[in-house]
Amino acid sequence: MNKTNNTMKSKIQDSKKNNTKSIGKKLFLLTAMFLFTFSIQAQDKKAKDLLDQVTAKVKSYNNIAIDFKYSLNNAKENINQDSKGNVTMKGNQYVLNFMGVTKIFDGKKTYTIVPEDEEITISTVNEKDDNAITPSKMLTFFNTGYKYNMDILQNVKGRKIQYIKLVPLNAKDQRKEVLLGIDVQTKHIYNLIEVGKKGTKTTLTVNSFKTNQPLSKNQFTFAGSKYPNYYINKLD
Repeated sequence: MNKTNNTMKSKIQDSKKNNTKSIGKKLFLLTAMFLFTFSIQAQDKKAKDLLDQVTAKVKSYNNIAIDFKYSLNNAKENINQDSKGNVTMKGNQYVLNFMGVTKIFDGKKTYTIVPEDEEITISTVNEKDDNAITPSKMLTFFNTGYKYNMDILQNVKGRKIQYIKLVPLNAKDQRKEVLLGIDVQTKHIYNLIEVGKKGTKTTLTVNSFKTNQPLSKNQFTFAGSKYPNYYINKLD
């Protein structure tokens, strides 16, 4: 029985780590849209103009703090999961809290802290890793991978949300489309929806969007002294 319980616990923890990794990539996807201008040619001019306005608005901020809701849905598999989290970003640095896991990126190394397991994983971002979402790749992430155009305009609790549809050009991409919702008035990102080819839909909704917050000088610094009994797993 203990062995079975340990196995189940291990699977749950693996799921949490995978979901945290997934949400990290989606938040970087948002960051990429926040910080950099798209330069794909022959695209919808209105969509590009709106994205440029979002870029210009956010580039004026020193830092961004977001509270979000993450939803995973698949009707065929009867999966409906909702989780909340928050992330603080400054440049390419960030602190992400999601599903009981804290992830810190100080610009060079990523520290994944799992209190339930008393474990910390430390890894260095590899610029040559095709699967790594790095600041340099944010500059060109969408330039060769998507086509985009204006989609529907929705009224969400009195807010006008304009959606832009991004379609992956790679036929092997498991995502059918990505929908980016932008608040027309504030030019802030409202949500990001990924629709998979197998029916899975993930939605990242921004509940709170704060800028230029007073941050500690050690905001993005990992302090090992806070975790004296934790197992340190160095991947490099």
